[in-house]
Amino acid sequence: MGSTTRLCRLIMISLVLLLSGCTFQGYKFNGASINYDEIKTIQFADFPIRSAYVWMPMHAMFNNALQDEYANHTKLKQVNRGGDLQLAGEIVEYSQINKGISANGYAAQTQLRMSVNVRFTNNKKHSDDFERRFTATADYESTQQLTTVQEELVTQMIDDLVDQIYNATVANW
Repeated sequence: MGSTTRLCRLIMISLVLLLSGCTFQGYKFNGASINYDEIKTIQFADFPIRSAYVWMPMHAMFNNALQDEYANHTKLKQVNRGGDLQLAGEIVEYSQINKGISANGYAAQTQLRMSVNVRFTNNKKHSDDFERRFTATADYESTQQLTTVQEELVTQMIDDLVDQIYNATVANW
């Protein structure tokens, strides 16, 4: 074994030992930056559908995905009242927009849009409180029926919305 190989191994071992000995208070590599000494609980209100156009399954899909994100990526305990963090809001838009026009004058592509109004309260640090609208979109070919692609597209938009909300509330990016 050459001296260069030994040096590389020594550097790698030192780097691993150095990094394994470092801790960051409140920071987790899943994106959450929560001080678990202060923040222990989270409370979710139901997010009802308040849009003119409705696809009923998205109500349960959104509420479950939002709660699952925090359950899977934080150590916060979900409570029914008095949460250190509180999320409330409503699904305020679910719509279709013709996006691209084909040579024959018909829509070539359609955009599905979903928006959620979120009220976030941090009872330990009210300067973090906000009310904000989050929007996600998904495109599909106008030759497709919405009913055949709706579940897949709504799932994609919900994933996007949940990521946006999670990042805005506990990731502090």
